[in-house]
Amino acid sequence: QVELRESGGGLVQTGGSLRLACAAWGGVFTIDTMGWYRQAPGKQRELVASMTRAGSSRYLDSVQGRFTISRDDSRNSVYLEMNNLNSEDTAIYYCRAEGAVLRSTIGKYDYWGQGTQITVSS
Repeated sequence: QVELRESGGGLVQTGGSLRLACAAWGGVFTIDTMGWYRQAPGKQRELVASMTRAGSSRYLDSVQGRFTISRDDSRNSVYLEMNNLNSEDTAIYYCRAEGAVLRSTIGKYDYWGQGTQITVSS
């Protein structure tokens, strides 16, 4: 049973920083793309940042220059460093693993974390 375990959410003031972490547990061998999505109340879930195994990253325009994604494949983990946070960053943040290869089965699978709340207060 694969599980994505997220940590690092919480309450922060405008202009503050947070770091999210997500680790894949449960027999994962490799993951093609790891990323972070977010969903604010009344809005659709959107991609915040993602990174491939080759190190190619992409960012939502509004977070470019403020957020930095990184990953540690030895730990099947992905991180999101968030700086200069503002109220528009308030949302539930979800970790996603795409193209996960498991040690026990053939094929590739996608997984979502349970989400972690980030609230930016003024």
